Amino acid sequence: MLAIHLENRRVEVRNVRVPQRPRGFALIRLLVGGICNTDLELQRGYYGFRGTPGHEFVGEVVSADSPGLLARRVVGEINLACRKCDWCRKGLSRHCPSRTVLGIAGHPGAFREFLTLPEANLHVVPNSLTNETAVFVEPLAAACEILDQARIPEGADIAVLGDGKLGLLIAQVLNASRKNVHLYGRHKSKLRIAERAGVQVTIAKKKLPAHAYDWVVEATGSQNGLQEAVRMTRPRGTIFLKSTVHGVTPVDTVPVVVNEITLVGSRCGRFEPALALLQSRSINVADMISETMPLAQARRAFARAAEPDVLKVLLQED
Repeated sequence: MLAIHLENRRVEVRNVRVPQRPRGFALIRLLVGGICNTDLELQRGYYGFRGTPGHEFVGEVVSADSPGLLARRVVGEINLACRKCDWCRKGLSRHCPSRTVLGIAGHPGAFREFLTLPEANLHVVPNSLTNETAVFVEPLAAACEILDQARIPEGADIAVLGDGKLGLLIAQVLNASRKNVHLYGRHKSKLRIAERAGVQVTIAKKKLPAHAYDWVVEATGSQNGLQEAVRMTRPRGTIFLKSTVHGVTPVDTVPVVVNEITLVGSRCGRFEPALALLQSRSINVADMISETMPLAQARRAFARAAEPDVLKVLLQED
């Protein structure tokens, strides 16, 4: 079967064996995969990664212990937890200390013709959702996680920094939950997607408004994004950190301490609210798809996904 391999910044397509399905796992045929910013950072050396990336996917189950999963379209939660430790027993399996992570740490990713995941990680895709829509479930769940982490009042002003794929999803999720969202970005074409959803948008200039928001989401994917977020946050405000960036992020901690700003790391989220939002058509993901390419053209697809004006590049079976 074909599988994408990242190593030393290179993107290769290799022929490898179909993986064996352990007990409790499903063997899944890839239908569509989405290249996200984390995949691009893995290519640049994030986590010292080498192997098969990919954690946004829709697939068809071809083999499983549970007969009800056979031939069903599924999406999958990316953290493979032990389900036995204290963290897992507390419902915090996404933070299991012995977990592996699909396409990121210790478990080969979804950018291959067949992949494996525990059946407990899978969610069946409703018939009303196309593959191209359902592939956004994982990043949309990460956007929804913000609402699980804090009680943000209805109508609250909240700034989202970054008009990339995740920034656009976050802005739309917060807007759908009746927050007064202001998205700052550098690309007019991307900002228009959020604007059509009712989000206020602004082309980010060198100086952003200072001490203007109680709530700020940093999703720039830039090493300087946190500094900008700190400058924009009012005393005792909260910043949600969404960027995953290869390398050290510089930040002056003095204003964080003096202004008593709360920093909240924010990663994966529950799939249920993401599926519900997509079914209700509250989130526009169709306009976020820039291009679809076959798995065999992975090198070109990664190069395309890294271009500044490009949003989601999808990979699909040949």
